[in-house]
Amino acid sequence: MGEIERRVTLAGEGTATIVEKKSEFIGYAGPVKSEREAEEFVRAIRKKHADARHNVYAYVIGNTARCSDDGEPQGTGGVPVLEVIRKSGFTDAVIVVTRYFGGILLGAGGLVRVYSAAARAAADAAGIVTMERYDEIAFVCGYGDYPRIERDLSRLGAMVDGVEFVEQVRVRLAIRTDRTDAFLTHLRDLTGGRVVPERTGTRFDVFR
Repeated sequence: MGEIERRVTLAGEGTATIVEKKSEFIGYAGPVKSEREAEEFVRAIRKKHADARHNVYAYVIGNTARCSDDGEPQGTGGVPVLEVIRKSGFTDAVIVVTRYFGGILLGAGGLVRVYSAAARAAADAAGIVTMERYDEIAFVCGYGDYPRIERDLSRLGAMVDGVEFVEQVRVRLAIRTDRTDAFLTHLRDLTGGRVVPERTGTRFDVFR
């Protein structure tokens, strides 16, 4: 049995605020599945804080990483936020830190420290979760077979995504990749080969 592919990411969205020498730093963190989602997240924060002097951000999607100082001295905003993501070990995440200038200069070292702290606090507020790879399965069965199948779904670790009761019962579910082959075999054996399940895709999800 092969090792399960895992991915650590943020459990949800989180915010945190740090005030340093009258400057307010507001961190926003959230999970994203693509660069497009990350950029939309950044745009939404920029729109919310259009009056702020800086909206520094960083995101990591798989092996892709982007960051921006958004007008702060080079390397004092985006890079520290990106380092928080990298050192925390999670991926598929974006963090934006909005700064309202309080009139007192913090210096390069001060900016790095506070941007890092705000990013870390936002990530802590969001929480971290481990996702594992699942296979998505679809099958059609008769009404006579469905009650027996339904009884076994949770025991076998399947997450039901949807059930349609039409001319037959149409089921969509996901199961962790290390359990897929055994599940498909059990389903065929249970129904005497009447059910022919189909793999329709893969995704990362929280193991249940």
